[in-house]
Formats: sequence, structure tokens, C-alpha cells
Amino acid sequence: MRFGVLGPLEASDERGSVNLKGPRHRAVLARLLVARGRAVPAAVLIDDLWDEAPDGALGAVQTFVGALRKALEPDRPPRTPSRLLVSAPPGYALRAEPDAVDAQRFEAAVATAAASRPEAALGLLDEALGLWRGPAYAEFADQAWARGEATRLDEVRLLAVARRAEAALALGRAAESVPDLEAHVAAHPLHEDGRRLLALALYRTGRQGDALATLRRAREALLADLGVDPGEDLRRLEADILAQAPHLAPRTRVEHPFVGRHAELAALEDAAATTARPRLALVSGVAGAGKTALARTLSDRLAARGWTTAWGTCPELRGGTGPWTRMRAALGVPEGGAFTAAEPVLLVFDDLHWADEDTLAVVTSLVADPDTGPVLVVGTYRSTDITPALADALGRAARAEPTRVYLGGLSRPQVDEMVRAITEREMSPDGARLVHARSAGNPFFVRELMRLWETEGDPGLHAVPAGVRDVIRHRLAGLSETARTHLRQAAVLGDDVDLDVLVALVGDEDAVLDSVESAIRAGFLVERSDHPRFAHALVRETLYEDSTRARRTRWHASVADVVERTRPDDVETIAHHLLHAGSRAAADRTATFARAAAERAEQRSAPHEAARLWREVLARVEVGRGRLEALMGLVRALAVTGDLREARRLRAEATGAAEAFGDPVLTAGVIGSFDVPAIWTANDDEALSARLVATAERTLAALPADHLHDRARLLVTIAVERRADSGPRGDLAAREAEAIARGLGDPTLLAFALNGRFLQTFHRAGLAPDRGRIGGELLELARVNGLVVFEVLAHLIGIQSSAAVGDLAAADGHAAAADDLAARHELPVVGVFTAWYAALRLAVTGRTSEAVAAYRSAASRLTGTGMPGLEDGLLPFALLGLGVRSANADWGPYRPWTLDRDLPESPHDLLFEARTCLRARAAVRAGDREVAERLHADLLPAEDEIAGAGSGLVAFGPVAQHLGDLAVVLGRNGKASAHYRHALVVAGRAGAPHWISAAREALERTR
Repeated sequence: MRFGVLGPLEASDERGSVNLKGPRHRAVLARLLVARGRAVPAAVLIDDLWDEAPDGALGAVQTFVGALRKALEPDRPPRTPSRLLVSAPPGYALRAEPDAVDAQRFEAAVATAAASRPEAALGLLDEALGLWRGPAYAEFADQAWARGEATRLDEVRLLAVARRAEAALALGRAAESVPDLEAHVAAHPLHEDGRRLLALALYRTGRQGDALATLRRAREALLADLGVDPGEDLRRLEADILAQAPHLAPRTRVEHPFVGRHAELAALEDAAATTARPRLALVSGVAGAGKTALARTLSDRLAARGWTTAWGTCPELRGGTGPWTRMRAALGVPEGGAFTAAEPVLLVFDDLHWADEDTLAVVTSLVADPDTGPVLVVGTYRSTDITPALADALGRAARAEPTRVYLGGLSRPQVDEMVRAITEREMSPDGARLVHARSAGNPFFVRELMRLWETEGDPGLHAVPAGVRDVIRHRLAGLSETARTHLRQAAVLGDDVDLDVLVALVGDEDAVLDSVESAIRAGFLVERSDHPRFAHALVRETLYEDSTRARRTRWHASVADVVERTRPDDVETIAHHLLHAGSRAAADRTATFARAAAERAEQRSAPHEAARLWREVLARVEVGRGRLEALMGLVRALAVTGDLREARRLRAEATGAAEAFGDPVLTAGVIGSFDVPAIWTANDDEALSARLVATAERTLAALPADHLHDRARLLVTIAVERRADSGPRGDLAAREAEAIARGLGDPTLLAFALNGRFLQTFHRAGLAPDRGRIGGELLELARVNGLVVFEVLAHLIGIQSSAAVGDLAAADGHAAAADDLAARHELPVVGVFTAWYAALRLAVTGRTSEAVAAYRSAASRLTGTGMPGLEDGLLPFALLGLGVRSANADWGPYRPWTLDRDLPESPHDLLFEARTCLRARAAVRAGDREVAERLHADLLPAEDEIAGAGSGLVAFGPVAQHLGDLAVVLGRNGKASAHYRHALVVAGRAGAPHWISAAREALERTR
């Protein structure tokens, strides 16, 4: 099913256009599309559909939804739940895939074009702009709920038009750009960037007078309509045109734009010159193009200027110490310390096409965090070997606007220069020409050809085929057959050659040593301090792939046997070789070691690697308990890496499958194995939570009495899934689980139970100190026992409880510690919460404009994390705390507390004080003494807190200020004065000058 909103609303499937019924049916669908997968409460739909809701409005909405479901899923069996237009309490959501909506395809194409070379960008933008059939949400343009999204999409369209023009200009197509830009300027006369591009296009087509006239008209329009002068870009362009600046000249299109290395090096040095914030440079090219050499040259130059440099090469074999760990050690960053730079630092991540997801996450997080400091991160990768993980990382990295350098072949003069540098002998012009022709300018091919020429002279050049594989094969012919076989076997081991394993594989130590020595002399291997290593990955790859699959699988199986016999604890290496041994390795044995390697990855907090290995286990275990264990292992890994939506789906699958066995012990183990910490009090999937609680309760009733550990984990699951429970069950379950954990002396179980206790401390206002005490115990417990994810949770709780009472110094310490742990263990979701706290801190200290920007930035990090219970409506709600209200905002579940009257009671959760203070404001405006009396009693226990800050995300001022306002309405000026004096104390503790002023003014009014 596909949806179109860039014009009149439409839907279509493989059968053609879908009949969307009447105008209100269409409005419901459009409203859900505006929400982009988030739930829209039924009350909001009613408000948006009618100016004055008629009787039976809710039933009408249900009728519209039912009719839409039939239209959108005509083949859905009766009485089965919809998978597209779903019920999402308290309303509905449209769960369309991102590429199913033309607006989202359009935005994705614009984003991709921004990171693409001009040729690709032009094609992408032409295709993207072709999706527009008229104004976005055209038939709903007069509706407030559609206006904001339509305006936003139109702004993106203007950006796309500008970027298309820039791409065309970069390709030398100025003349064809002029008509489109003239139409664009006519429609948007105050859009300065459009005027700039039109003037530049006119100048490059030889129309200097028209270009200056365009700029003159821009000045006149801006002065007449806005009373302002043109911006700096327009003024600079006018001066450059008058001076006929050389850089404005049309660019000549060349066949191979990346033929040299000086320009690429200059681009990297330019990036290094602008590292006030972290910068990213990506160097790509085919194998052997010189990516590593370019990065080395940059490293040497920057080191000579006083930069600190660190280098990490991503190994093809996974497991063990990653490149970032080695780089941190080289930089002298202590274990447990965060990486920040006060002076310029260059970090080179070489061979990212072999990087695991954890390393890729480090690269993107380093450049995304402005606190990293003056750091240039350079990543090299093969443009022909982009893995899905690398593609995803490159997409994330596009937000950082990286410097991109692609290395093509060297030119003939550059090859001549390289030849002269490689050899002291004089090569004939014909020989140099042949080297260039045969190598196609690939530096590695050039070096290999020169090695042959050094030994065989000009005839050797004629004998070498064009491809590098043939070059290596030709050179290998100079070794004995035995040595070639040993090298192919060594290639199975990886880039580093473990001689002990190779000797065991071959069975003849002297023969292996002879082969290694001859390979070193021939340049295939290089000696390191403790082991030889292949001189170039391409050498190893050629050797590896020249062996038949049958031989490789047998060798991998034999290597696994050797390593298991000699280093049985090296489960990562054993698993790697078994996974490559194919049918030569028994599936159950491979699954056993892959499981052990996955568990090891979890223990060292490498969740991406753990997820990959758990998937391998699942591929080899089709049924039974082992599959359920692997499934839950994958669920844990996905939850930690941020793929929460998939984690929830698989968790539901595993729970249902476990219960079907009819074994309560097995079911308890599956349910209880999900011990991923939870910090937020709103569930992301209420239906799944209810199902898990029901299953856990049934399992508890059937569980043997002596299974205390399983019982405790089931109880914690109930407490966590019934988070912020309004009844007693959640709290009782958490307390019983805690008692069992203490009795068993199990620190991991106790940490899990304390998480449950934390989520059950919201039955009234003012409980932040209680949560702080839970967090303190959890922190000590996690530190002593190496429970990293619970240590992170403890710090997040510390942020919340400290911010609640205005102790920002303590909250800062917890935030820094959480970020340190996240950086060390590559936990990307943590940064979402600390980014929101950073925005909260700005809000509390009165830096409003900075806080608004920080909140918007934090909200962008939250998007796509799979946490709708946290994300929906949070940004506008946070901005409301700053006094910034948007009429077109998607308030999500917070909408009822943005109204002027009839605000409902707040759920008892992390935002209880915030919502209740908004109710207090409404009661004060209305002078409602009855409601004011009740709210005063509800809020009084939180008098020493900041409303909303206990969430670590938002702030609505000292609760005492709101209590004072309520006391005034109740005619109790003495109490009001006392409350305002307390508000002064809280505001002073938090360093909030705007709240101090407000409290003083209120105190004056009560005298």
C-alpha cells in the first residue's frame, strides 16, 4: 500500500487507486499520515474533524476507521487485527513503512542527495521533485492540523529546488538551470538563496548584466517588503561579479574528477582547519586506490603541526579487542574515562568496510557529540564493499556533513612520479606508459608491477595481466608449490598469521617456517614483533579466494579444531571458523560456540556483535529451548542497540512460543531473561505489556515453589511492565522480588529488582528523593559487580532525582558518567537522555533561546529510536515549559494538559508534577477554589522540587511557585508568602535567575 500526500491525498496498491470514501474518511487518514506512525488520540481526531463535535462523534470516528481498514486491507480475514491502521490507545496509528509515503521518500532522497556527488544528486533531486503533484495535503490546507506539516514539506521542497540548481551548476549546466530558477524566484521573491543561484547561473552563461540586475531586484524587494538589506551571501556575490572573481568561472566537466592526490589532501587539511567542533572525513575508493596512504600522509602532516594522532585498523575477523579500544589506549585515555580533546586530535579508522556495527557506532557518535572537542575523524572504506551496516552508518553520518574524498586512478604524470619514487633504476618512457596502462592508475597495482619489473625487467611488465589478482598470481609463481599452499592456508587464519595454529594445521613446523621466510622475502608477508602479517589485505584475499570453497571450508573446520584444542576459551575465533566451515561443522557445535561468543560479546558490552552472533545461532537451531534462549539473546541485544520495535516483536514471539511448551519453568526463563533496564514510565507498547503481565501471572501460579530465582524475575517483569502502576500489584511485585534477590544474594537479580522498585515510586508527588536513594544503591551495586547497563541506569536515575531538587552539579556528574559509559561500551540510546538533560539544564538556568535549539536537537536524536512512549508529543510539551507554544504542534498524549480549562488528572508517572502544575495554572486562571484546594494538597509533598525536572527532560518552574499561586486563590496569603519564599530557595539552588525574579515579584504582591 502506497500513500500520496504531495498533492491531493491518494492511496494505491497493486490493484490501482484505492477508494478512500468520503471527506471525513480522507481527513482521518490524512491526520494519521501527518502523525508519521505515532498514535493520535481519538479525542484529538474528534477535535480536528469537527469545530463542534456532534453527539456520537466517537462512534463516527470508529466507523470512519473501520471503513478505512476495509479499503486499505481488503484481503484481511474477518476478526483479525489490522496491521496497517492499528488501534493504539488512546486512539489510532497508521503503521505504514517509510517508503510507502511519498513525502517520506521525498525527504529521504533530498537527504541522500546532500551527501552525493553532483551527478547522483541531480538524478535524485529530479526524481524527488517529480513526486510533487500539487501543494502538500492540498485539500486540507485550511486545517490547522495539516498546515504545519504542509508548510514544513514546502520548505524542504524549496531546499530541494536550490540543491538541484547547485548540482546543475557544479556540472556546468548553468544555462539549463536559468528557466527553473527564474520560475522559482518569481514564486518566492524573498528567498535569497534562489536569487543567489539565479544570479550565479546567469553570470556563468555570460549574462553578467542580467546577473547584477537580479541582485539589484533582490535588494529592492527585501527593502520594500521587509525593510532589510540583502544578506552576506548576496552582497559577496555582487562584489565577486563586479570583480569578475576567478572562482565564479564556469567549472569544466572532466571525465575523471578524482585523478590526483594533492586536491584530496587539501580537502582533508581544510577539514582539519575547521575542527572547532568534531568533523568527519570519509575517504573511499576501490581496493588499492591509496586510501590508507592518503590518511597516513595526512596523519604525518598534522602530527608535524602538533596534532595528536591515533590509528585503528578494522580487522576482517571479528571478536577480541576493537580498533577504538586500541586507539584509546594509545591516546592514554584511562579505563573508564570519557574521550574528549582539549587540543586537536586526528583519529583514523581504516578499513571501515570490515568494521563491526559497534565500531561504526563509535565513529558516528564521536562526530555527533559537540563535546568531543577539536577532533577530526577520518574513515577509509572500499567503495565496492559497502556492507549494510556501513551503509546505515554512512546515512547517519550524513547529518554531520562530512568531507568526502573519493580516490580514482592516478594520472599518467602521477604514475610516472610514483615509479620514480619506488625505484632508483631508470624506467623507459614506454615502460612507464605500460605501467600506467596496465595498472589503470591504481597505486597498489603500480607497486606490484614495479616489484615484478625490479626482478624481471621490461619482459615482466608484458607478462602481467591487468588485474591485481593476476599480478599476485604471477608473483606467487616464484614460490614453491608448498609455500603457496601454506600461504593459502595462512590466508584462512586472517591478516595476522598465528604460526602455532598454522603449524598445527600443516603438521610440519620446519616446512611452515621455510614457507613463511620465503613469503617475507617476496613481500607477501611482513614481520611484526610477535607474528607475521600479510603485507596487504588484497594479497590475503587473492590467496583465500583462489582456494576452492571445498578446501576453505575444510581448512576452517580444521582451524576450529586446533584452536579449540589449544585455546578452548577463545570462543570468538572458534565460532568464526565454524561459521565459515559450512557443512563441515556440525550445526549444533557451531551453534554452541556462536552462543558462547554471543554471550561473551554481551559481557564486554558489544551488543551489535552479540546480535549478529545470536542470529547465527537462530539460523542453526530451529526448535526447542535453545532457540528460545537465542531469540531472547537477540531481543536483549536489539533493545540495547536501540532497535526497540524489533525487540518488542521478537519478545512477543518468544513469550508465546515458550508458553506453548506448557512448561512454567521454561516460560519463566524466557520472560525473565529480558533484564534490559527501563528508565521511562510510559510503555512503548501497552498491548504487549499487558500480554507479558498476564503470561507472567499465569506462570507464577504454576511455577514450583523452589524456583525462587525464576519467581523473582517474573515479579520484576510484572513491576516493570506495570510501571507507574496506579494499583498495588506493581509495587507488591517489586518489593517481593527485591526481598527474594536480597535473600539469594544475587547482585544481577537485585539490580533488576531495584529497577522494578524505581518504576513503582510514582504513587504521589515528591518522591524524587526516594528514587534517588534507589539509584544510589543501584549505582554502588552495579559498580562493584560490573553491571554496566545497570550502572548507566543508576546514573540516569541520578540525573532525574538531582535535577528534581535543583542540584544541577550532581546531575551534571551523573550525565557525564553516563556518557562515559556509553562511549566505552557503545550504547547509543544513552546519549538521547543526556541530550535532553542538557536542554533541560539550559531551560532551568534561563537560557531560553539556547534551550529551544537544544530541545529541537535532542528531539531529532529521539526520532527513530523506537520509543514512542517517550517521543510522542514530548518536544512541544518541553517547549511549553519555556513558554513557547505552537498551535500546529502534535501534542500526542499531552494535548489534554494544553487546554485552557477542564484539564484531566495526571497519570502518576515521571511527569505527574509537571501536568499537575499545568492543572494548577488553569485553576488559578479560572479562580476555581475547589480544584485549587485539591491540587494544593496533591502538590505539597513536592514543594522542594522543580515541576517536571524529575523526568530529567522538562521543567515548569519550582512547585513552590505553583503552590503559592494556589494559596492566593484560596485566600491564604500567609501560606502563599511561605511558598514563594521556598520557591526562591529552590530557584537559587538551581541557579535560575528568571525563576528567582518571578518568586520575588509574587512575594511582593502578597505583602
